[in-house]
Amino acid sequence: MPSLIAEGPVLLDIDEQGIARVTLNRPEASNGVDVPTLKALHAAILRCHAEPSVRVVLLGGAGRNFCAGGDVNTFAAKGEDLPEYLREATAWLQIATSAMIQLKAPVVAVVQGFAAGGAGFGFVCAADLVIAADDARFFSGAVRVGMAPDAGTSVTLSRIVGLRRALDILLTNPTLSADEALSLGIISRVVPADELQARAQDLAATLASQAPLALAATKRLVWGGLGSGVEERLAEEARVVSELSGTADAREGLAAVIERRPPTFSGA
Repeated sequence: MPSLIAEGPVLLDIDEQGIARVTLNRPEASNGVDVPTLKALHAAILRCHAEPSVRVVLLGGAGRNFCAGGDVNTFAAKGEDLPEYLREATAWLQIATSAMIQLKAPVVAVVQGFAAGGAGFGFVCAADLVIAADDARFFSGAVRVGMAPDAGTSVTLSRIVGLRRALDILLTNPTLSADEALSLGIISRVVPADELQARAQDLAATLASQAPLALAATKRLVWGGLGSGVEERLAEEARVVSELSGTADAREGLAAVIERRPPTFSGA
């Protein structure tokens, strides 16, 4: 089957085995997300929902990094309009994340380089399985720029690693190695970097060979077992992120990242 989406910020290809590859395609920005990218990601996931041949989805990023989170340069350029822009961005992030969780086919995140911020780290936590290169790195980073976690991470991470470890990761923002992320249960498998794509394809082929109704039912049962949580929390996360984005601390945090310096927060 030819590529369904062959250009733009998100690509989609489905092969004859029913393996769909959804690829964030902004390597020049480390696949940092903005509103057009999030809209395109949602559209690609909806195509996977609509294609009965899809048995598994590989979610990856072009270039050196999986996803560096939000596009800080775009955010900083919005100035005082940032809260309104982030209201739209987080809305699209919510529905893209929700569509990924609701997808009947398993979603496998394929991580090289950095998986950072609400989008990168959040997509990892919202995926069903995660296979990572041995030199991959994982980083929340929201608090570092005066923001709060989103993409459901305030729920998913604590379910994965436990309350205390989740708060430690979200509040102190350590950069986790692939081995550390594996030991915490954040990712499923670590493989040599030069074998990442081949091993991801092998994992996808294994999943694609399984009974699709059984896979879908198992995924639904496990995510449903979280109870009231992820999807209800998405809206609250979006409200908080938009509110925080109007603060001086958020502007300082973004400037510090762009200028590659430590931020100085005032609490305003």
